[in-house]
Amino acid sequence: MFKNNVAKLGDLNVSKVTKKGLGYTQTGTPYYASPEVWSDQAYDAKSDIWSLGCILYEMITLKPPFRANDMQALYRKVLKGYYQKIPSSYSLDLAQIVKKLLNVHSEERPSCGIMYG
Repeated sequence: MFKNNVAKLGDLNVSKVTKKGLGYTQTGTPYYASPEVWSDQAYDAKSDIWSLGCILYEMITLKPPFRANDMQALYRKVLKGYYQKIPSSYSLDLAQIVKKLLNVHSEERPSCGIMYG
């Protein structure tokens, strides 16, 4: 928490220098890795949006959205975007935000300004 009561979250999956805004290295926490990272495809800031969706989901449910007994099963769930919906005690708006953040198609995820430093 900063002095102006603004919390910042960073380094959601991979921290490295990239060229042309795209990275190719698969590192980080598998539970929060986007489908494009799992597929060894180029990724950009939209991969962080996915990771943010994973964190939001876990804040709501106290569990990661994608869980499995082994890495292959986790891979399949992430690529399909299969996760249990958040409890109905939460608003439909919140469920829609999670759904948008965890869209397997990166170009359909929301974007945001990126702050460095």
